[in-house]
This record gives sequence, C-alpha cells and structure tokens, in this order.
Amino acid sequence: MQPQVTLLGAIIAIVFATSIGGLLWWMLHPPAQIQPAVAKARHAVGAFKRILVPTLGVAYSEKAIELACRLGTEQKAEIVLTYVLEIPRTLPLDASIPEGEAQGNEALERGKAVVELHDLIPILRLERAREAGEGIVKVAKENEVDVIVLGIRPSWHGGQNIWGQTTDILLKKAPCEVIIDKLPG
Repeated sequence: MQPQVTLLGAIIAIVFATSIGGLLWWMLHPPAQIQPAVAKARHAVGAFKRILVPTLGVAYSEKAIELACRLGTEQKAEIVLTYVLEIPRTLPLDASIPEGEAQGNEALERGKAVVELHDLIPILRLERAREAGEGIVKVAKENEVDVIVLGIRPSWHGGQNIWGQTTDILLKKAPCEVIIDKLPG
C-alpha cells in the first residue's frame, strides 16, 4: 500500500511545522532582562495617579505643572493644582482678602490651561493657611496624592537655607514623594 499525500494533509503539516518552529524560536530568544532597580523605578513613576503641584502663577511654577503633566501623561493622572493663600496670624483664617484670592484664582486658571493642553484632569484648590508649606501638606493628605512636584525659585542669594521655608516643610512633613524642579539660575 502506497501512502497518499493530499493537499489538505500537506497544508496541515506545514502549519504544524511552522507553529512548532515559531514556538521553539520564541523559547530560545527570551526578551532582554532589565535590572530589578530599573523595573522598580519604572513601576514607581507609572504609579503616579494623582500629582499635586503648588502654583504661584510664575514661570517656575508653570514649569513644574508642565513636568507634572509629562509625568502623568502615560497613566492619565489627575493634576491637583493648589494655590496657598497665606493668611497673617493677626487675621482669622476665613478673613476676606479679595486681592489675594483673585491672584490665586488667576494662577490656578493659568495652570488649568497647561493641564488641559495635555488632556489631563485638573483639580483646582485655593487653600488658606498660615504657612504655604502647611497648606500644601494639608491638600496632599486630603487628596491622597502620590507625589508633589514643586517648582522653586531659580535664584539663590546665599544664606543658610537654599530651599526656603516651604520646601523645608514639604521635605519634612509631606505624606508622599516630593520632586523639586529648579530652573537654571
């Protein structure tokens, strides 16, 4: 008896051989491994779902907003913009300060425009506090942010403290990671 080769049998044999060959090639060529530290860093940045950016409506604050948007673009993070209106200790916290409130709302609207350019969700907070750092920490806790991106003044004119009081408070009391962005001075 002579074995018969049919067209259907030949096609099935070719598909089977190609599948087995592809599987063997895939098994013998694993993807390049990345170091655990690199994988951990990539995961950490990818975990930013809510990013807080304090703003004053100045260039270095707006640069920090841009940085936060770039950090949050891939995972469509919410960007919490906050302006802290510092209330003097001689006044009650709920005292009316129309000029300061107008300045804060203008800074928040400018920041909102930057966030919306990146198709991200802006959350605006005008916070009243005795010190800016304490107000930022309060907003960070209330909004359960993953990271604070803080733009700082590009110029430093000597003295003991390069950061400033607000940055010092954030570095000591922030409930999350803090990224400091300083423009070249």
